[in-house]
Amino acid sequence: MKEYTYYPGCSAEASGRPSNVSARNVAQGLGIGLIELSDWNCCGATTYLSVDGERAMALSARNLALAEKERRDLVAICSGCFSAMNKANHRMADSGELKGKIDRALDAAGLEYDGTTRVRHLLDVFVNDVGEDAIRDKVEKHLKGLRVAAYCGCLLGRPKGMFDDPEFPTSLDRVLSWLGAEPVWYPVKAKCCGGMLMTSQSEVCERLVERLLSLAVEAGAECVATICPLCQINLECYQKRINKAFGTRLDVPVLYFTQLMGLAMGMGEKELHLSENLTPSEAVAARC
Repeated sequence: MKEYTYYPGCSAEASGRPSNVSARNVAQGLGIGLIELSDWNCCGATTYLSVDGERAMALSARNLALAEKERRDLVAICSGCFSAMNKANHRMADSGELKGKIDRALDAAGLEYDGTTRVRHLLDVFVNDVGEDAIRDKVEKHLKGLRVAAYCGCLLGRPKGMFDDPEFPTSLDRVLSWLGAEPVWYPVKAKCCGGMLMTSQSEVCERLVERLLSLAVEAGAECVATICPLCQINLECYQKRINKAFGTRLDVPVLYFTQLMGLAMGMGEKELHLSENLTPSEAVAARC
């Protein structure tokens, strides 16, 4: 069994619990060991980065330093965490001045970091380490041509397109097709959902989400697949408010890609926590 150091992120025990649970179970089903990083802390993403970038990156650096001791790739399930920790890695490598400041902060906590931790998204691990043949072999219930809009969001490609095209990623589409689903043509798959701006500039985010969901419906999608807890909650939580604001009739199931993988692998509620999704997923589950 190949092992990775696992970084759940702050949402894993709250709004993103279905992502956390389904990711762990699908990984186990594929023969992957996710060993949770001991004493991990917030990666400093979203609001903190905009307030004090250096301190936010010091938070990420602490996780990187802890993971470096484990000598395994550090795997995240949240695109925000994935991006924030990669950004800290790149910025410290590019700037000796920043690296020096963060080194002093780590030293105060009894840590040091040599810059060797490789941060990866779980989707990257599934596509490029596990691979098509191994995933197809685990499929017990094909998704029977389920039409899915594969939404990756804007952070998967930041910084520098780590494993997929930053403007038009295809990894998620490939995984879905291996499960028997039919990814629809969805050119906005890397467009921003607004992220945390939903809490402060909700009218802006509602417009962004309305376009993402409406285009998925126009493409004939029966559901949307996401790879990030923040994207997932933005896409599914505000549909009623958006319908009222824009006169739409959106009622689109939004599932984590690991929930769809789990369904195809024959997993049920205990392993996937589908009932915790805010949008109804029964019709999707019935397609298996």
